[in-house]
Amino acid sequence: MNGRIPVIVDHDAPDGQNITVFETGAIMIYLAEKTSRLLPTEPKARAEVIQWLMFQMGGIGPMMGQANVFFRYFPEKIQPAIDRYQHECRRLFAVLDRRLGESQWLGQDYSIADIANWCWVRTYKWSGVSIDGLANLRRWLDAMKARPACRKGIEVPVKIESLLKDEQAAKAFSENARTQLQM
Repeated sequence: MNGRIPVIVDHDAPDGQNITVFETGAIMIYLAEKTSRLLPTEPKARAEVIQWLMFQMGGIGPMMGQANVFFRYFPEKIQPAIDRYQHECRRLFAVLDRRLGESQWLGQDYSIADIANWCWVRTYKWSGVSIDGLANLRRWLDAMKARPACRKGIEVPVKIESLLKDEQAAKAFSENARTQLQM
């Protein structure tokens, strides 16, 4: 549809037809509904999970993506742009921190909202954003990282943590990403 990833094709759809779904949030909702896992059915709890999923889709993901572009990938270092996106990420992290001060998870229980947000927030160092003073966010990051499925999931792509320890690898990764930007 959009010519981008992620996309899935469900060859095992209930009606016997193939179902193609693109966009991370839509895929997560589709799979959660199909498996009856990670998305509550009770209306209030469901709305809560979906709102935090959309928080990632409309805030965390786009802002961290821009922070990465200007901080890591863009050939020119435009400090006002870097500052703008890093500060907005930090503001959004503070929103998550407040929520996580009220609840162990973003919804009432572990859900697709936690998975979606964690995939981005865990790379805060790569984006040049501090989480100092955000104790609830730190607790949640640690709890997410301790989950075996989360650990397994981050071992598939390039490990950002390893790039942060190897300046040459980080530079090569950034150069490769830069060539993929549509400027």
